[in-house]
Amino acid sequence: MARQSLVAMISDELLTRIVSGEFAPGSTLPGEQDLVARHDVSRVTVREAVKTLEAMGVARIERGRGTFVNPLSEWTSLEAVLRAASNGKNDATAAIQLIELRRMLETGAAELAATRITGEEIERLDRRLATMIAAHHVNDVAKFVEADLAFHDIILRASGNVFLAVLFEPLARVLAVRRTQTSRVPEIQAHAIAVHGLIVEALRSGDPERSRQAMDAHMAQTLRDLKTHVLHIA
Repeated sequence: MARQSLVAMISDELLTRIVSGEFAPGSTLPGEQDLVARHDVSRVTVREAVKTLEAMGVARIERGRGTFVNPLSEWTSLEAVLRAASNGKNDATAAIQLIELRRMLETGAAELAATRITGEEIERLDRRLATMIAAHHVNDVAKFVEADLAFHDIILRASGNVFLAVLFEPLARVLAVRRTQTSRVPEIQAHAIAVHGLIVEALRSGDPERSRQAMDAHMAQTLRDLKTHVLHIA
C-alpha cells in the first residue's frame, strides 16, 4: 500500500478513536512506537499521520511530551467537526452550536426568499408540510425528518443565494442525525409543524421581515425543545 494511503488510514483511525471518546480533549495519543507496532508501518508514516491531525487542529504536538487532543472548539477541519457532531460526543455543545449556526444563516435565507420564492416553490413547501403532518399522525420519524429537511432546502434555494445552499450541503449528514434524535419526541414534532406553517404563510405574504421573524421563532423553539426534551438542561 502506498505510504500516502497508509498515512490517511492511520490518521483516519486516530480521528475515529478521538470522536468516539476513546481519547478525550487533553489526553495523550499513543506514542510513535505503539502506533508503529499497531499498524506495522514506519515511524515516518506515523509522524505524517499525526501531523495530519495537527494540521486539522485536532491534536497538538508538544516536543518531548507527546501528542495531545485539542478541544473541539480548536478544530479547524469541517469534516472532523461534522464527524464529532454526528458521533454524538460533545453532544450538548455540538447540538446547541449547530442550531446557533442555523439561526444565523436560515433567518437570512428566509428574509431573502420572501421576495424571490416562486408559486411552485410555495406549493412544494405546502406538500412537504402536509407530509410532516401525515408522518406525525403515525409517528413515522424517518418520513417526518425527510420532509423537514426538504422543507428547509427549498427555502435555502429559494433565497437565490448560491453560497447558502453550498454552505449547508456538508451539514446534511449531521442535520439528519440531529433531526432524527429530536423528532422522536412527538411534542417536538407538533411544535415543528406549527412553526413551519407560520413560515409558509410568512413567505406566501412576500414580507421579508415577517419571514425572518417566523424562521427565527422556529430556531428559538427548536433550541428550547432540544434543551428541554433531549438534553434536559435549563
